[in-house]
Amino acid sequence: MSVENKVVVITGASSGIGEATAKLLAKNGAAVVLGARREARLQEISQNIIENGGKVAYRVTDVTDPEDLKALVALAKEKFGAIDVIYNNAGIMPTSPISALKTNEWNAMIDVNLKGVLNGVAAVMPDFTSQKHGQIITTSSVAGLKSFIGSGVYGATKFAVRNLMEVIRMESAQEQTNIRTATIYPAAINTELLQHITDKNSKQGMDKLYQSVGITPDAIARVVNFAIDQPEDVNINEFTVYPTKQG
Repeated sequence: MSVENKVVVITGASSGIGEATAKLLAKNGAAVVLGARREARLQEISQNIIENGGKVAYRVTDVTDPEDLKALVALAKEKFGAIDVIYNNAGIMPTSPISALKTNEWNAMIDVNLKGVLNGVAAVMPDFTSQKHGQIITTSSVAGLKSFIGSGVYGATKFAVRNLMEVIRMESAQEQTNIRTATIYPAAINTELLQHITDKNSKQGMDKLYQSVGITPDAIARVVNFAIDQPEDVNINEFTVYPTKQG
């Protein structure tokens, strides 16, 4: 089943990967429902999509609030009559050494990167289970595949997402609910993630890396489009995306 006419909910949609994905999917005929905290950015992106002939709705959404995710899914059904895909893309990356004890940032990453994904899953699972189709796509990270100095807690949240998504895929197959999953592991993609880093040394190192090899969020948008565009009996469940120049 193609991207065209699919109803896709996207979190973290106000910039970066979420914005690029929303615009590409809308261009290819999907109805996109955007969730993020910054209303002005949501308005701007939605207006751009409308001006280019796309179908869009948005709602100010904090992924750490389960009720916000439920309301976003309800908006999708109200505006477009269905929910086919959720793209759990919202995330933060305030990396630092464990010894720096930035415990507030640890908790924020757990709340957004892990609990935010769980809240998205919980919001769509009743519909996906009853209708016996649906797709859950989530942004993890290459830090969810291997360990990096400075990314102990960030990586822990992303490893957790990897496990969660695979278990959803396996359980859906067992329960015959036909829910497809796709986990995306981006490397250096130029987004606003680096703005979250408060540790000076970590920030300098990440800035240097991303400036030298980083690529645009469109790379991930194309992967999301590809995952959705597969036939319903095909589930390509993992994508690792590196800039060609990144070692």
